[in-house]
Amino acid sequence: MLFVYNRLNHTKRTVESLLANQNISQHELIVFSDGPKTLADSSLVDEVRDFISTVKGFQSISIHSSKTNKGLADSIIEGVTEVLKRFDSCIVIEDDLVLSPHFLSFMRDGLSKYSDNSRVASIHGYVYPTDSVLPTNFFMKGTDCWGWGTWKRAWGLFESDGSKLLEKLKKNGLIDEFDFGGCYSYSGMLKKQIQGKVDSWAIRWHASIFLQDMLTLYPGRSLVQNIGNDQSGTHAGRYKIFDVPIQKLPVQVVDVEVKPSAEGYDAFVDFFKKNKQTFSKKLVRKLSSWLCDD
Repeated sequence: MLFVYNRLNHTKRTVESLLANQNISQHELIVFSDGPKTLADSSLVDEVRDFISTVKGFQSISIHSSKTNKGLADSIIEGVTEVLKRFDSCIVIEDDLVLSPHFLSFMRDGLSKYSDNSRVASIHGYVYPTDSVLPTNFFMKGTDCWGWGTWKRAWGLFESDGSKLLEKLKKNGLIDEFDFGGCYSYSGMLKKQIQGKVDSWAIRWHASIFLQDMLTLYPGRSLVQNIGNDQSGTHAGRYKIFDVPIQKLPVQVVDVEVKPSAEGYDAFVDFFKKNKQTFSKKLVRKLSSWLCDD
């Protein structure tokens, strides 16, 4: 499923990269197009919808066009919920992600391999540009949001009330772990969502699964590049710290112990620490807004 708004060029690049994946003709593409915020946005939204209506190569394409602007959070929450009424699993991408030709293969294989494993909540395609050489596959606690897949059983655990999530994190003494030992304030992002300062579905999805002690599978090399960090998104600025090269070689889904990866955790912590000094206060505020919701 693909979520789009008003960025035609970004949407074209996302769709082109998706069409480059193998066996794409066997996939149904379900598109959710949010409605315009302002009259000025209407023509841009229409351009994206017109483009989507011309796309060929998928088994089928269905377009769900909202007359009103729901915002990204409500659009994704409602869209994923609706699709998982029909299917047991889904793959979710947004209109600012360029995908490796092997993205869908990794996602399909991961969703198949762990479909009945109640400890695993999702499969993710993006990995931070760490200095470490990561394992071929590894698990991390919680979820992520730049090219991901999940199952009906896991999405049913999504808690939309951020206040309840924050209260449980505090009650269970999990704030420090949730924030990678203070290296990145995910709890701060959750507080901003509660206060209405950011419209984030992803921080609530992450917290919901983190509290269940469930895991997400990552590839050792990123299969996703976010191209929305160019000042084009609702919340985005122009930042390159998350840029990664698109993988031209496949990443296999291999047997790995279903537990949080110490190597993955250390690599993520090192990434956060390395970039912490380069983050201005303005950038930190921006990151709280768009890290998962451009």
